[in-house]
Amino acid sequence: MPPPGAPTEELLIAKFRAHARRLFWSALVLIAVFGATSYLYDNLPAPFENWMLLSAAAAAVLLLVVVPYIVWYSRTTTVTTRRVIVKQGIGSRSRREMSHARGYTIGVRRGIVQRLWGVGTITLTNGVDAPLRLANVPNVTLVHETLADQIEVSQILAHRDAQSTDAF
Repeated sequence: MPPPGAPTEELLIAKFRAHARRLFWSALVLIAVFGATSYLYDNLPAPFENWMLLSAAAAAVLLLVVVPYIVWYSRTTTVTTRRVIVKQGIGSRSRREMSHARGYTIGVRRGIVQRLWGVGTITLTNGVDAPLRLANVPNVTLVHETLADQIEVSQILAHRDAQSTDAF
């Protein structure tokens, strides 16, 4: 612990993305497209040609596999010793932060399918800003406990620093 009044260093605790279960259908489409393309190559009816098949397969892979992966990959959540940071966006980035020192309530919601996958949705509310919703968080109980611990530590440090400045 740093001495009272000294700034605390911000350290990375966790960095994660939403659970990759949303990519299940993309993986299934990829397998089906490759299977259908390999079966139909050189076996197409008369008016169709192989380049048409390959173009359709490439378009399907691009729209149904690559785009969902890029969208999933572009959303990250970072937990540090000072705050929670949520970044999302492909072309233009959006960033939302919530400070541990201000304090917030933590709500955890887990549906039936989320319980099967071991994920959940965490909602952080501080009463002033719009709630920060973290959907499909892997290891949701561990993340919940970590956030609760960070709030407690930040509140203790803020209180200690406030007490040390009042003494002077």
